[in-house]
Amino acid sequence: MSDLKCEMGAKWENSKHASDIFENKVHQDEICHDTRKNCTSCKCPRETHDVCHEEWVSVRSRLGLKGDESSGPIGVDPRERGLAWAPPGLPSHKIEEYFSMLPEIAIPRLGTPGERHRDRQLAIQLPKQDLARAYCRHLDPKHASSADDFMAARNEIALDIGSVQEVFERDLECGVCGLPLKYGSLAVSASKLGLLYHPACFSCADCKELLVDLAYCVHDDTLFCERHYAEQLKPRCAACDELIFSGEYTKAMNKDWHSGHFCCWQCDESLTGQRYVLRDEHPYCIKCYESVFANGCEECSKIIGIDSKDLSYKDKHWHEACFLCNRCRVSLVDKQFGSKVDKIYCGNCYDAQFASRCDGCGEIFRAGTKKMEYKTRQWHEKCFCCVVCKNPIGTKSFIPREQEIYCAGCYEDKFATRCVKCNKIINSGGVTYKNEPWHRDCFTCSNCNNSLAGQRFTSRDDKPYCAECFGELFAKRCTACSKPITGIGGTRFISFEDRHWHNDCFICAGCKTSLVGRGFITDGDDIICPECAKMKLM
Repeated sequence: MSDLKCEMGAKWENSKHASDIFENKVHQDEICHDTRKNCTSCKCPRETHDVCHEEWVSVRSRLGLKGDESSGPIGVDPRERGLAWAPPGLPSHKIEEYFSMLPEIAIPRLGTPGERHRDRQLAIQLPKQDLARAYCRHLDPKHASSADDFMAARNEIALDIGSVQEVFERDLECGVCGLPLKYGSLAVSASKLGLLYHPACFSCADCKELLVDLAYCVHDDTLFCERHYAEQLKPRCAACDELIFSGEYTKAMNKDWHSGHFCCWQCDESLTGQRYVLRDEHPYCIKCYESVFANGCEECSKIIGIDSKDLSYKDKHWHEACFLCNRCRVSLVDKQFGSKVDKIYCGNCYDAQFASRCDGCGEIFRAGTKKMEYKTRQWHEKCFCCVVCKNPIGTKSFIPREQEIYCAGCYEDKFATRCVKCNKIINSGGVTYKNEPWHRDCFTCSNCNNSLAGQRFTSRDDKPYCAECFGELFAKRCTACSKPITGIGGTRFISFEDRHWHNDCFICAGCKTSLVGRGFITDGDDIICPECAKMKLM
């Protein structure tokens, strides 16, 4: 609830930022620069750039395989159909049927992402340095014969190009998924295994990518692209991307490297036999890591090296020896501290300079203590109490009144409206009578106790009565009908001497005509009109 920023000690971090520092014990030869398969400027893999591989158009010649790719029907040129490649030997009318069985990204239409995807897969699945020794820039001459033997054996027993053909037999199954091959549909044939495959299943068992231009290798009766076939048998340098034919090489970061090719990602200096820091799966020498990633100390402005402890609070960092109170200069390591205007203070200095005071006890709020706030006022947690019962309110509801705080129960006891009859609190639906509050159920006739809420009533001696009880108890009675004359609702009546009549009952005893507003004559207990009086005298 407060703007006070406090921590119990600061957060220890190693300056390598959750990376690991390694000691590589393998001796190095003279390092050769430009050994990485990544761009030296942007550091992304070269195959991710949109490069044109003109010399890769003929995959068969690139693989060094004998035979002519154009063995299909004469005149079928993929580029005339807007394609960078099409299965050789496939009739023209079957080409679109074949590509309709593949995902869109695998269709190498000219000028589309599919064409660029094919270029990248050519570079990835069929690296030139695997296929011909002429492209190996880092092959030691003394291992050249081993490379030649490897390539020759691969080309002879493992490497081939699949062909697309129609399925003319029934009950055939795909060599990968095991599902049936539909009669009359297209399938890819791998002659080295003697199996047929759905076009969408003809993929490398390692990278799961469709085999580019149907080029494949076989190892343990399984399909691989050439890259991952080679890696089943030989280690590959993670820097130059060439196969390693030497028996001595460096293993680091769960990868293989030519001796001398394990280099700093930033400056390319060899890390073989040197300490290095791993960050984002890339190795850095100590110097480069500290210049690029290490934090600067807030106090001395110097770099916090990998051999120093890095104390951090929010987005700021300090050397252990520099993590001091801004005022008294005492060390704050493993101590409470407060923060104000980007500066840190020990608890005593923070309290003396910035701490506010409790509206309950008047004492300061020390660093690390809880503060309860309401509008412009603030309390210690233990001081935030009901003024009546003194119980701490904490997170419970409360009611403020004239600078005092009340819990709900005490507020009701002291200030809530109470019924004048039962003295209980009126929560809702009360009735006011003579400026006094009543529960609706308590506001009843003083005689019959029927509820008067919403009913016509009158009072006598400050007591309420329903109309019926009031008439029975206190009203004058009509001399004619003997019923009470209540006057409720504006009823008019006539009085004569000590007798009273309803207007409607004030009639001649003889002719029954109304005598209201007319002269009349008494005849014992009766009243008669002058005419009937004359008739009676005659």
